[in-house]
Amino acid sequence: MAHPLSRIINQLKREPSRTGSIVITVFGDAIVPRGGSVWLGTLLEFFESLDIDSGVVRTAMSRLAADGWLTREKVGRNSFYRLADKGSQTFEAATRHIYDPPPSGWTGRFELLLIGNGEDRDVSREALRNAGFGSPLPGVWVAPSGVPVPDEAAGAIRLEVSAEDDSGRRLLSASWPLDRTADAYLKFMKTFEPLRAAIARGAGLSEADAFTARILLIHHYRRVVLRDPLLPESLLPADWPGRAARELCGEIYRALLAASEQWLDGHGTNEKGPLPPARKLLERRFEA
Repeated sequence: MAHPLSRIINQLKREPSRTGSIVITVFGDAIVPRGGSVWLGTLLEFFESLDIDSGVVRTAMSRLAADGWLTREKVGRNSFYRLADKGSQTFEAATRHIYDPPPSGWTGRFELLLIGNGEDRDVSREALRNAGFGSPLPGVWVAPSGVPVPDEAAGAIRLEVSAEDDSGRRLLSASWPLDRTADAYLKFMKTFEPLRAAIARGAGLSEADAFTARILLIHHYRRVVLRDPLLPESLLPADWPGRAARELCGEIYRALLAASEQWLDGHGTNEKGPLPPARKLLERRFEA
């Protein structure tokens, strides 16, 4: 395995187990564009490249199914999984947040939501966070005007406010930990710059390595960008690292895409046989 990829995997091993989170990355990045369903054996083969035991993967799949994130279908002795309906809009919002260009044409206004203490408050909070909302106070959520409000928070009280004066800017600084997000972007770039350099030098990655690198790239990037509210440039520091991180991620992703898709062509299976070809949307990811 190529040295830069080995470094990334070794770093992953030093962190607390994130097997369930990586499963969600695999589904969102690679399986949903190919029909949404995959054989457990395909996932086990991938996780073997990360040196993650099959028992750990099976346990993570069971937990995700029990929590309502995945559904399982048995065909004979084989298990096939797909994303459940739970949080589908949240998942779609997160996908746009990761791959789509940052929004433009900001109006100078912000959406302010007030969430009550109902039984679905935790569900609403998770959906809002994944949609890019920040929270300066418990039950109060804010995002640039125009950001779609997820269905899980449809019952919130909605106000539109200006953030162009000092009080508005204080509200924003209290809503998102931008310093921590900036540090996380810098760490992401430090982790993946050696891989970009190796690819630029013509380092030969096998199809399996390309798929592994692609999933780990998005897994790490997703953990940072979903904490980023994607604020308009006028509200960000001049040296904001989110721009450079997105460019780095997009460059590596495009370089890995063809070989990683070839691995899925040969190894990806659902209940009907080989996975169908990916939709054209893959080619539009990380466009400027």
